[in-house]
Amino acid sequence: MGTKSGALSYSVASNPVYYNEGRLHVLFAGASQTLPGHALGPKLYDYYLLHYVEKGAGTFRTELHTYDLYAGDCFLIHPGQLVSYKSHARNPWQYRWIAFTGSQAAQHVEEAGFRPEKSVFHAGTSGDLSNWLAVMQGAFAERKESAHFTSLGTLYLILAEAQNHLSEGQTLTSGESSIRRTVKQMIQYMSTQYAYPVSIEQMSESLGYNRAYLSRIFKQETGLTPVTYLLKLRIDKSRQLLRERPDLSIEQVSASVGMPDALYFSKQFKRFHGEAPSLYREKLLARPSHSTSTADHSSQ
Repeated sequence: MGTKSGALSYSVASNPVYYNEGRLHVLFAGASQTLPGHALGPKLYDYYLLHYVEKGAGTFRTELHTYDLYAGDCFLIHPGQLVSYKSHARNPWQYRWIAFTGSQAAQHVEEAGFRPEKSVFHAGTSGDLSNWLAVMQGAFAERKESAHFTSLGTLYLILAEAQNHLSEGQTLTSGESSIRRTVKQMIQYMSTQYAYPVSIEQMSESLGYNRAYLSRIFKQETGLTPVTYLLKLRIDKSRQLLRERPDLSIEQVSASVGMPDALYFSKQFKRFHGEAPSLYREKLLARPSHSTSTADHSSQ
């Protein structure tokens, strides 16, 4: 571990994968035990720089606020923000940090709850953040290309932890928006789980609501019951497979959309589209050959 002016101990490791205008990229990770009164800034950075205080105390100043920080606190420096930070004179802080950038960095930071006027949260001293940051720095130090994925996964964990703290006490502004959000969660659940033998009861349990309540608000927003919506979703997905995968049997298509009973699938398909899936496919397969022959004839 090397040393740097103002630090009792100092180490840093860079991402072995070169940053080339990506969506999200961790540039480097480091750790330091500072000396009493060690100060940085006022200065600007052109990337996001996040610190986690492991021990000790210090002061973080932005253009908008001054924060007295202690073990368990996290502070984020935004690009282009004039900042300074100084270690306590008698209880100097020990911290870890990461720098990150990318075209989606600002969006992710905002979604996590950070704002220029809200740059600090208390993560606690359980050790999770410290361990995550140490893992990231260790991965960079090993110089493996896989360290890039390790750093992204770790950064997402850190942003999730920030969101858990920064979004505390925030609620949706109205009952209507709360209902719409729940319905969107239901639609997302069904859209990702339709291929499995899921039930509305399982979905209700997963979302933490009573089935009757979910059924009521879902129909209120979409005009369909959850059962009908899920069935329609499965049939629509089966139509896509029938179009795009002529090599699959009707049984395979049925199983692929979460309906292992091919007879029941065929019955429901006919209910929605007025014809059996086999006939639907036959008509589809007949169209290209017909259009091709017409095109060939017209070009002669």
